Amino acid sequence: MTNTAKIKKNHQFIVLKKLIIVSVLIGFLSSFLGIVLKRMTEYYEEIFFERANSNFIFYLIFPFIGLSLIYVLRHYLFKKKENKGIKEVFESTESKSKNLPNYKIPSHFINGLITVIFGGSTGIEISTVVASATIGSVAQQKKNVFRQYKTELICAGVAAGVTALFGSPIAGMLFAYEVVSKKTSRYYLLTNSIAVGIAYALLTLINEPPLFNIVITTWHLKAIPYFILLGIVAGMNAAYLTKCVLFIKGQFLRINRYSYKIILGSIILSSSLLLFPQLYGEGYHAIKSIIYGADPILFTVSAAMSFAFILILKPIVTSITLASGGDGGVFAPSLFIGAFLGLLTATTLNHYFDANVIVLNFLVLGMAAVLSASIDAPLTALFLVLGLTNNYILFFPVLIVCFISKYTAQMIIPYTVYSFTPNTIK
Repeated sequence: MTNTAKIKKNHQFIVLKKLIIVSVLIGFLSSFLGIVLKRMTEYYEEIFFERANSNFIFYLIFPFIGLSLIYVLRHYLFKKKENKGIKEVFESTESKSKNLPNYKIPSHFINGLITVIFGGSTGIEISTVVASATIGSVAQQKKNVFRQYKTELICAGVAAGVTALFGSPIAGMLFAYEVVSKKTSRYYLLTNSIAVGIAYALLTLINEPPLFNIVITTWHLKAIPYFILLGIVAGMNAAYLTKCVLFIKGQFLRINRYSYKIILGSIILSSSLLLFPQLYGEGYHAIKSIIYGADPILFTVSAAMSFAFILILKPIVTSITLASGGDGGVFAPSLFIGAFLGLLTATTLNHYFDANVIVLNFLVLGMAAVLSASIDAPLTALFLVLGLTNNYILFFPVLIVCFISKYTAQMIIPYTVYSFTPNTIK
């Protein structure tokens, strides 16, 4: 071996070693951030939600307080710096010169927390994704040797953050691939595998339970036509969610004064929460109350009408939350919409058509189907929702509904909230 070959081999080994070390660091910091934000949000959201339930006045003032706090922080603490959410992650991975600035970490952490605990009808998932992507972006800026691995390190942060939130390393890696990168390399696989491995090890160490502990025992082949129906309806609901977000954001952009946006957004959000407290925050509390409720889930006209109104209102209040300054995305709303859509579909089929489908199965299938169509990531939705329940019995049915919902939504609109640009409208 010549001296040149030896030097080249030694250089590659040094780069590999540094990539492994930085991937471990990114994995730990991103997952730690995700876990802390998740636990803080759950803790304070429960306290604030109980306070609002005990006195309706808080339903009226919490959204205004939350949106106003976010405005003050953005205006004074973060110096009016732009905030475009996950699209900034896309721009950073597509550009060699554009990086995610450091302030994105505290900005999205704080604003995501405030948005949800004060009743904003969205979730912390995209806040976590942008903050953890920034950790990867900052890491690649520290040494020249990492500059060519910018996408790999950003995606490592994203994958670790998603793993921390949902307890599924496969979902973390797939989200980074399907939504952010859309391409792989051996270094991509190396950095992302290490990052999600560290994240999952941290979750195991602290014994983090699954978000929804649903007991699923079986499913039946005769239910496949109903799965297909659910996939189609889920795709339609996902398209409705996308249309709502884009339309309402566009309307709010026409409002010149930010104070008017906050006031209008607060009024609509507060009114919706008074009518349907299930819309408060991430909405996971509403899903858990159904799963762990003492009474069996049966069809009643009043319950069906409530579910239908919730399915209509949720995309609107999510869009209002985001358009009036809240931090978040369509991740948690998609899971929420999917759960209620699955419940409504299953109970309706059982009541009117004697389908005898398993209602809790449809709750899980609905979550995966709407998420798949909303973010155009069927494999991510598959493993994420199965990881949420820590149960893989429904693997094949979830696979079916995820792809059907995705293609149904694409037939209605060819883009998602994440992929939309003004020139995609035809």
